[in-house]
Amino acid sequence: MATTSLGLCLPAADAQAATLQVGNGAEPSTLDPQKVSGNWESRITRQLFDRLVNYGPDGALVPGLAESWELSDDGRVITFRLREAQWSDGEPITADDAVFALQRLVTPATANHNANLYYPIVNARAINTGEAEPESLGVTALDSRTLEIRLSEPTAYFLQAMAMTEAAPLPRHLLTSGIEDWTRPGTMVASGPFVLTDWKPQDKVEVERNPRYYAADEVALEGVDFHAIEDTSALMNRFRSGELDIAYGAVPSARFEWAQENLSESLRVGPLIGSYFYMLNLREGTPLSDERVREALNLALDREVITERLLGMGQTPSYWFVPRTIASPTSASLDFHDQDMDSRRARARELLDQAGYGPDRPLELELSYNTLEDHKKIAVAIAAMWRPLGVEIELVNREAAVHFAGLRQGDFEIARYGFVATVNDPYDFLNAYAAGGSAAASTGYADPEYDALVEASTHELDADRRAALMSEAEQRLLEADVMLPIYDYVVVNLVSPDVKGWQPTTLDVHPLRYVSVDADAP
Repeated sequence: MATTSLGLCLPAADAQAATLQVGNGAEPSTLDPQKVSGNWESRITRQLFDRLVNYGPDGALVPGLAESWELSDDGRVITFRLREAQWSDGEPITADDAVFALQRLVTPATANHNANLYYPIVNARAINTGEAEPESLGVTALDSRTLEIRLSEPTAYFLQAMAMTEAAPLPRHLLTSGIEDWTRPGTMVASGPFVLTDWKPQDKVEVERNPRYYAADEVALEGVDFHAIEDTSALMNRFRSGELDIAYGAVPSARFEWAQENLSESLRVGPLIGSYFYMLNLREGTPLSDERVREALNLALDREVITERLLGMGQTPSYWFVPRTIASPTSASLDFHDQDMDSRRARARELLDQAGYGPDRPLELELSYNTLEDHKKIAVAIAAMWRPLGVEIELVNREAAVHFAGLRQGDFEIARYGFVATVNDPYDFLNAYAAGGSAAASTGYADPEYDALVEASTHELDADRRAALMSEAEQRLLEADVMLPIYDYVVVNLVSPDVKGWQPTTLDVHPLRYVSVDADAP
């Protein structure tokens, strides 16, 4: 029986209390950790709600509300021992809170977009599809501080899933009290290093150090202000003026070289396990339900032009869905990846002609993207690549909340999407297009054979056989042209040299309980 109990890092001895100013991207649509869908939202909820398992500053798993856990010899039972801890209102945090949260997570009404990552828990799939009651979930509070989770099969990534923001225990006493909006300032109670104090829409979310956090004496920051700033140029300018200590995604491609020369001490560039791609609405009655149309658009997309000439920040042209930076990468790829562009364009014209499109009947499509300078540049460039084929693109720009709400509702034809890993495993990406996954729900994609391959990979314990199953699943996805992969991400952030304890990670997760401000900074 394996037992895990790890130590934690303390803030630097020269830290001083400060309120960290963070340029966070878009306005959050919610602070309910089970209903967030963007990294700009989860960056906040991770500070408010501690998980049983957390990420350390370097991206390694460390104990959170659980001081230790044990895995049974057959890999099907995980027993978490919770530490003594309190909610910010003084109520004890118990195993019942964890049971309540996990049941709520897989309840259909919650509509959590990562719910199928928790299908390994006994009965989770049946509950999430409305075939069983939440109380049948394989989670039990053995006592107030002991939680047992029963899995249908051993699952390699499951502890990482427990470190995601939606897996955090929730204050059962508050959510069952009849309060309508439990996430508003003054009502929300927190378990993490910070508590919510104010939310000024379209301006900022303010949090302060939680004095009842179990490791409050290890938290150096007095608070954090998360500023809602979508425009990357505005983010960079406010960082340069000293208004921001950290600015996420703050460097537009047009100013990357300038930033390398002038902000070298602050520029943090590194690999990110993320895929930048276009989602396609595959539902019957739409032009994109025709596989010939989808293949033609994929063929005519010149990824190298985008990554090398348009962006130039180190992104990798993608002919796959699962990023190559992930642990145990897959080997699938689009079959035309080594063909020259002239041959690809010629084949694309043939396919569109076969589908009934041409000079007398142009293919008219709508391409949606969320507000960001580089998203627009990419969309304009791709529309220009398709125009010689007789494809007429209408570009639609929406703010992030509206854009992603439209994706969830299937209200799009082609839509920009960025999938950043929540667990460092190919299953995280592939599962999105499986039955019950967020991408499947948005696009209308359904393939029982694909689902079976993805499901089989979760039960396979042999690493080589598991990799083969995941590669086969991804190849099937790619051969159906259900998406337009464009590039593998790099992460480009600005972090003041005065900020200590912030480290780049391939999941772009940065717990602020480890961050401090240098007391000796001028």
